[in-house]
Amino acid sequence: MTSQATIRTSSGHHPLGARVAVRYRGFVLIPQPDLTWLVRPERSPMPVLPFRTPASSLEDVKALIDWRLG
Repeated sequence: MTSQATIRTSSGHHPLGARVAVRYRGFVLIPQPDLTWLVRPERSPMPVLPFRTPASSLEDVKALIDWRLG
């Protein structure tokens, strides 16, 4: 199954100077200042509730979403 990710940038307190939000498989992945990720569904009804992940790479967060949906 192929999926697409959309990246959005905005000003904020991100370590790299820009805060990046990524859309992936119906979720919005938002990096937090403490290097964790906030994962929220784009709309309701929610198959998975919003959650935070520990500090990890974007690919690890995507794999976690795939695992939770599977």
